[in-house]
Amino acid sequence: FEDMGPATRALLQWFSALVALPAVAYAGRPFFRSAFIGLRARRMSMDMPISLAVILASTVSLVEAVHNGPHIYFDAAVTLLFFLLIGRYLDRRARGRARSAAERLLALGAASVTVLDESGRRAKMRAEAVPIGAAVLVAPGERVGVDGRVASGTSEVDTSLITGETIPAGVGPGDLVFAGTINLSGSLRLRVTAVGGRTLLGEIAALMEAAEQRRTRYVELADRVARFYAPAVHGLALGTFLGWLFLSDAAWQTALMYAVTVLIVTCPCALALAVPVVQVVASGRLFRRGILLKSATALERLAEVDHVVFDKTGTLTAGHPTLATGDGIGPELMRRAASLAGSSRHPLARALYRACPDAPLAENVRELPGLGLVREGPEGETRLGGRRLCGITDRPETGGPELWFAEPGQPPVRFGFIDRPRIDAADIVRRLRRLGLGVEILSGDRPSVVGAVAQALGIEQWRAAVTPAEKCARLEALAAEGRRVLMVGDGLNDAPALAAAHVSVSPSTAVDISQTAADAVFQGERLGPVTELLDVARGAARRVRQNFALAFAYNLLFVPLAVGGAVTPWIAAIAMSTSSLLVIGNALTLARHRPADAAP
Repeated sequence: FEDMGPATRALLQWFSALVALPAVAYAGRPFFRSAFIGLRARRMSMDMPISLAVILASTVSLVEAVHNGPHIYFDAAVTLLFFLLIGRYLDRRARGRARSAAERLLALGAASVTVLDESGRRAKMRAEAVPIGAAVLVAPGERVGVDGRVASGTSEVDTSLITGETIPAGVGPGDLVFAGTINLSGSLRLRVTAVGGRTLLGEIAALMEAAEQRRTRYVELADRVARFYAPAVHGLALGTFLGWLFLSDAAWQTALMYAVTVLIVTCPCALALAVPVVQVVASGRLFRRGILLKSATALERLAEVDHVVFDKTGTLTAGHPTLATGDGIGPELMRRAASLAGSSRHPLARALYRACPDAPLAENVRELPGLGLVREGPEGETRLGGRRLCGITDRPETGGPELWFAEPGQPPVRFGFIDRPRIDAADIVRRLRRLGLGVEILSGDRPSVVGAVAQALGIEQWRAAVTPAEKCARLEALAAEGRRVLMVGDGLNDAPALAAAHVSVSPSTAVDISQTAADAVFQGERLGPVTELLDVARGAARRVRQNFALAFAYNLLFVPLAVGGAVTPWIAAIAMSTSSLLVIGNALTLARHRPADAAP
């Protein structure tokens, strides 16, 4: 082979400079800007070694081109930026996937709505401009644009985009309907309760954005390592330059290129990506399944769980009791009891009223908190409530929720209710056991009711009639035994326990204070999100460890080669970028991971 002539070489060198320098100036802006901000703040960042390596490689190459020298590495600078930008693109794409679901849901809630004024006239209005308390008409087939409570009408609503449930939910007067759902059958008149960012959709988007901004223990560790790493890298590159310059016969250009190679090889991109990309992929997967992470460290703590404590009502059970039995209750007696029940928002009273919806609402009804309903009549008081209100002392408990109806001069009659377990509760308990976790129930309900649910679900360890303080005491006792407890609850009395547990989860139907105290909130009528959370958390922890191992193994392999001059700058750029792509690719496998015990 013959070498090219000096004129041809010079032409190609200047052509390389003509192509490479504008590309470096444009494509390197994100790294140069970050490095400049770090310098101005007197803080080291991972973009400093990158910027220094690109600038040195380009500058030395330009000087060599001027003097027609052999040390031209425009290709190394461009290759380095090319692979770095691929890594940035994949990282941005992964983050975009996590946000896209929330953005799509927000777009669904941005539709215009039909507002009714006091005279019944209709007007179209942007959803976010509708005042709270306004009356909104939702026609069949129309997507709901606001959160509101049904004032009149009955229908079925497709909630699959929010809850993941494929079966339409029936709604009627008093039920809450969320923005983004689709009204399927009858016309609904809603009384607006929230619009714009205050709707469920808006809160979901806010939670997703907040979750992306929070920092975890692993992220902080990686950042601390990167802060110490950057000065060490610069020192190693300087040592490489001086060593080759004074301890060998290498020219200064060669020594400088070896130093640039060290800067490229030791770029901590893979280390910096090790945790964030896993968190983004995990958050996106959970969100697509109706699970919102509220705490930055929730995944880390979920991966450590070895014991699960459930509340009963509204958590293991659906929280929607239905009338099951009545002691010799005829239609007229049922009607009188239902007319009293229609004055209360208590779940059992609402269930009784739903069983006889045509009953007229009774007047002059007083509700005694914690006891029931009382109506004064000419013959005395009519009562609907618990055993204590109706003076029941000689009838044994038969299990299950109940209401007693007592009229003057008549024996009290009992209404029995069923609060059925969630559809998949028994299967989830079995799966938790297969994962090696302990399972128990802590409930404030009566022993007969809690025992029946525990038996139906195969949970041997349970406690009933437990106060909020006793729940916290039990969690503290488990923690003292070295247990890492996951608390799942929804009621007001569960809030202290949710805050006290190692990590906590709440359904979206929970009261506000419980959702605030929980580390994660799940949508839908199923309990499957609990095992999904645990599976994703364990998979995320495993991939974070794998990513750290990949990053350190890469450095152990390539740093000695770079210091020894066995790697050229463009090979170093490919190797460094490949390590980042491996880290990102390993994290992306979490999006398609299936639990080991999942059904095929």
